[in-house]
Amino acid sequence: MSPKRPNILFFFTDQQRADTCGCYGQKLPTTPELDRMAEAGVRFEHAFTPQPVCGPTRAILQTGLYATEVGCYRNGIALPLDQDTMAKRLNGAGYKTAYIGKWHLASNDTPSEPGGEVVNHRTVPVPPEWRGGYRDHWLASDVLEFTSHGYDGHMFDSEGKRRDFPEGRYRVDAQTDWVLEYLDAQDGEDPFFLFTSYIEPHHQNDNNRYEGPHGSKERWSNYEAPGDLAGQGGDWEENYPDYLGCIHSLDGALGRVRKKLEQKGMLENTIIVFTSDHGSHFRTRNLEYKRSCHEASLRVPLVISGLGFEGGKVVKDLVSLIDLPATLLKAAGAQPIGGMQGGDLKSLARGDSPDWRNHHFFQISESGNGRGIRIQRWKYCVESPEEQAHLPHASTYHEAYLYDLEADPNELENLVDREDLQGLREELKQKLLVAMARANEPPVEIFPCL
Repeated sequence: MSPKRPNILFFFTDQQRADTCGCYGQKLPTTPELDRMAEAGVRFEHAFTPQPVCGPTRAILQTGLYATEVGCYRNGIALPLDQDTMAKRLNGAGYKTAYIGKWHLASNDTPSEPGGEVVNHRTVPVPPEWRGGYRDHWLASDVLEFTSHGYDGHMFDSEGKRRDFPEGRYRVDAQTDWVLEYLDAQDGEDPFFLFTSYIEPHHQNDNNRYEGPHGSKERWSNYEAPGDLAGQGGDWEENYPDYLGCIHSLDGALGRVRKKLEQKGMLENTIIVFTSDHGSHFRTRNLEYKRSCHEASLRVPLVISGLGFEGGKVVKDLVSLIDLPATLLKAAGAQPIGGMQGGDLKSLARGDSPDWRNHHFFQISESGNGRGIRIQRWKYCVESPEEQAHLPHASTYHEAYLYDLEADPNELENLVDREDLQGLREELKQKLLVAMARANEPPVEIFPCL
C-alpha cells in the first residue's frame, strides 16, 4: 500500500518584507503563529523573488518557469490558456485543486495573439478556462484590489456568482472564513492543493495607502525603523504601522488555518508553504513600492512545515520562489512541468543537495528592464537603455548597481563605478550571463556603467 499523499496548502501574501516577521528579526510580536510554524518546520533565511512584480511572480509560481519564459514578464499579461501549470499537473495526479483570493493572471492589456481581443477580467468573474487549471473550487478576483478595500468588497465563486465580504469584516478575516469553509468540506479521501492568495499587506491602489485593521496606527506605532528606510524619503513613516497591522492580521489567519487542520486531523499530513510575491521599499528606491533590485523588494519570508519540512531547521542557502513548483510537484508525486526551472527544497533542507546553486537570478520589469544576480556577499544588477525598457528582453544592458551586502546590508552605497572593483564586476557579469542563458534569454551585451 503506497503512503498517503500529502495535502498542500499554499499561504500567499502580497508585498511582504521578510523583516516584518519575528523569525526574521522583527522585534514586535507581529507573527507569533508563523514563528511557531518555523520552530516546527523549516525556515529559509535567504529566500527571494525572481521578479518583484505581482503578475510575473504569480506566473512563475504556477508554472516553475521564469516570467519571460511564460510570456508574463510584466503585469497586464494573462497566463496563456495552453500553459502547463501546477494545478493541471496535480489534477492529473489525483489532487483536488482549489484557489481562493487574488489571481492577477486573467487580463491582457494587449491581445494575447495577433488578431485577438483584449481580455479584461479585473472586475468581473474569471471564466474557467482562465483559471490556470484550478477546477474543483474557485473563489477569487483577478485583481482583488479592484473589487475590494480593507473593510468592503467581493470575490466571485466557481459559477461566477458574486460573494460579498460580511459588513464590517476585515478583508483578511473574510477570506480566511472562506478558506476554513473549504477545509471543513474536505473528507480526507483525496488529497487537496489549496492556494490561498491574500492581497495584504499590498497598498490599496485607489486610496494610495496601506489599509491595516482598525487601530493599527496606534497598536504598531512603537516600531524600530528598518535600516534601509530610516532617514530615507518615501512614505514609510505614515504607512509602516498599518503595514505591520496587515501582517499581524495575516498571522492570525495562518493560526486559524493551522488550528482547523489540526481539528480535522490533517495537520500532520499537510505541507504548508508561507511566503510572499515580493517586498516593499516604500518609495525610497523609485516612485512606487517594488520593481527594484534591492533586498526590500526581492527578499521574502519563506517557511514550510509538514512532511519532510520538520525540526525547526534554518536553511542559509540562497533559494528562490521558482524552487517551489518543482518542490511541491515532487512532494505530491506529480509529473514535472516540461522545462521547469528550480530545485527541490526538501532535498536541500535534508542536506542532500551538495551542488545547490550559490546565486539568485532575478529579472525586473515595468520600472525598467533589468537583470541581476545575488551571491552571499555581492549583488550586481544591470539595466537596459530607456528605449528597450518596455521589452521582455533587451539586447544591451549597462551596469547599474553593485552592493557589498556584508559591509552594507541596507544597500545605501552603490559601488558600481569603483575602478578597483572592475575585476569583481567582470566575474559577476559572467555569472549573470550564464544565469540569463539558463533562463532561456537571448544573448546580450553588458557594458560598463554610464
